[in-house]
Amino acid sequence: MYIENVLKVKNDWWRYFIGCCVVFIATQIGSIPFIIAIFSKVGVEGSSQIDQFTMMTVLGDSNLTLFYFLIPFLFGLLGLFIVVKFIHKQTFLSLTTSRKKIDFSKIVTSFLLACSIVLLSTITSYLISPEDYLFNFELKPFLILAMISILLIPIQTSFEEYIFRGYLMQGIGAIVKNKWIPLLITSLLFGFLHYWNPEIDKLGNLSIIYYVLTGLFLGVITLMDKGMELAIGFHAGNNVFISLLVTADWTVFQTNSIIKNVGEPDLTSMMVPFFIIYPLLILYFSKKYNWTDWKENLSGRIN
Repeated sequence: MYIENVLKVKNDWWRYFIGCCVVFIATQIGSIPFIIAIFSKVGVEGSSQIDQFTMMTVLGDSNLTLFYFLIPFLFGLLGLFIVVKFIHKQTFLSLTTSRKKIDFSKIVTSFLLACSIVLLSTITSYLISPEDYLFNFELKPFLILAMISILLIPIQTSFEEYIFRGYLMQGIGAIVKNKWIPLLITSLLFGFLHYWNPEIDKLGNLSIIYYVLTGLFLGVITLMDKGMELAIGFHAGNNVFISLLVTADWTVFQTNSIIKNVGEPDLTSMMVPFFIIYPLLILYFSKKYNWTDWKENLSGRIN
């Protein structure tokens, strides 16, 4: 069982408190290059006018901004590796999966599924409202974007998965001795992590529900599959392909993508994944990987 892996390592609550502090400090250190770049661009006085929305455009180069934006996640992942190894005496394998080795075929399958869903949903949206899209492709900036996205975005998404579906899911499970509370808490935390995204400002606070439900979906497939491989692949595929395919002025990733959405975002369309796509994906995974004993895996006790 996946969460039960934590019972074999040092799982005192104070270790998780220290671990979270170390990871937070690591991400802040990783933010220093971005802060320096902003200061060098606008000066100390001008930097006081920068908020979480304007910081993504202030440098004037979306590829450079994306690079700086993703660096803290690399530092955070390195910090988490140190925490797991030295504070909890745990291997990254047991943080990742209950299997004897990481199942990379599941990561690839989930990655490709996410890419396919992004592609199909974008094509459908374009066919319904072609006036909402502009051709945005420029070869040189796109190639630089592709290199940054392929190398660094999987690090960003993996960091988020290892924190929420891994470190916190197992840590909270060790404390409360059940599975539904870690699933619920990590889904809520994942959702509220995105509270400062430009999408929330554009669509309203109600749109946070989308991120909470996405966290719930990723948590369910992690617990049912007894490992993070499917969640890691899906999250990476979704973010990488979106960054390359489509951008908009109101999204956190403003990139040199192939097309640009210039229409007004719709909260209702954002909810489609949870009510249609996510249930279908869970059904597909359950059939493909023979998931059983749903009640025990999602709400059972941890002994």
